[in-house]
Amino acid sequence: MMSLIALLALAQPAAGMKPARVETISPMRNASFNKGGTAKKRIQGGHPRVVEGHLVFDGAEDGDRQVDPQIAVGGGYVMHGTNNGFTLYNKSGEYVDGVPQKEFNNGIDPKMFFDLHNRVFAFDLWVYWDKEKVKPVNISVSETSNPTGAWNTYPVPAPGGVDGGGIGYSRKWIGYSFPGGSEETFVLKMADAKRGRPAKVYHFAGSLGHPVFTQDPVDDLLFVGLTDSDIVLTTVGDDGKGAPMVKKVVRAPHRFPKFGWPPASPQKGSDKRVASGDRNPKNLVVQNGCVWFSQAVDVGGRSGIQWNQFRLDGRLMQRGVLSHPENSFIQTTLAVNSREDVLIGFQEAGPQMFVSARCAMRLGKDPKGTLRPIVRIAEGQAATEGGPWGDYSGTVIDGDNKRDFWTVQSVANDKGRGSAVIARILAK
Repeated sequence: MMSLIALLALAQPAAGMKPARVETISPMRNASFNKGGTAKKRIQGGHPRVVEGHLVFDGAEDGDRQVDPQIAVGGGYVMHGTNNGFTLYNKSGEYVDGVPQKEFNNGIDPKMFFDLHNRVFAFDLWVYWDKEKVKPVNISVSETSNPTGAWNTYPVPAPGGVDGGGIGYSRKWIGYSFPGGSEETFVLKMADAKRGRPAKVYHFAGSLGHPVFTQDPVDDLLFVGLTDSDIVLTTVGDDGKGAPMVKKVVRAPHRFPKFGWPPASPQKGSDKRVASGDRNPKNLVVQNGCVWFSQAVDVGGRSGIQWNQFRLDGRLMQRGVLSHPENSFIQTTLAVNSREDVLIGFQEAGPQMFVSARCAMRLGKDPKGTLRPIVRIAEGQAATEGGPWGDYSGTVIDGDNKRDFWTVQSVANDKGRGSAVIARILAK
């Protein structure tokens, strides 16, 4: 996971900042998700059931400690990505199709979204082991809302990169921040990627922060960075000639009551501790003129969850902290809809339990800063080998009705390895 604090220390975005260089990338086209049925089949998950009144089904079942689960929902499909490949399900939780990463030019650390404005799926994959040392970031975009159809993949060279980055979108742009090594941010136009045209890729020197999922119907793209004291909101938009530029930078005190790095969590029957993630948010959303995110932080010597709503001028609107007197809440992500209903996805671990999948909701009408009772999606079955766990979780709104929620979380299976579980949570 990228460190926004480290990134921001190296990059000082300012209004008027323009790309340092531009290159044109021609796409690699897949006529369909599984290349007309010729791709290697990846059969994973399904088995729908009801848990606490919610639809739950299995996702990837071939993970180790870093299954890296992500999810995107739209067009009647649930698309699930991990370090090993991609799987499609219908919204009843039944398996549809699946392929390994190599069908999209290979890579790891997928991050995914369903673009609510252009109604397409998109994800990135990062290849660090290529012999040419190009280390491409492969940006793949479906041509329609049907992920079984055609896709276009843009291999963007990032030879100085040392870790997978973050992806975001607006009505007009796709944005990517690549951490480590040669820090950089690049953007390209969604219209080019959707249509499979050669695309100009605009590279900014340094990182502008983490790109955001912009659910509001606006063209400009937002990047968010955190320092020990401030939240920094950087807006990138059209310079009037069709190229991007930094239009505005807002810096304001975040006043986090909790901002210590979350400690590793103990687990039942083992002296090995499970990593909790880090205090930098893993997905951020712009909804109703605000940026929303959750983060794992130190709460009383254990990992807890802090979630936040900031206006785009940096003013705090609401905040909440979710913690437990004995267990840790780790690997958190957040989704929000236009009614300002919120779902927070995460995992729970502790000295008397194994890593388990959880989520908690609030409705927009609820008192600010509060959450409803935790939903226990799936229970862990065995202790893991410790160290990094899951690396990500994914929580998103339904791209079709733009109201309901979906979350994917890692859970320890009976061998102590990473399986994934997917849940639909209705916003009633």
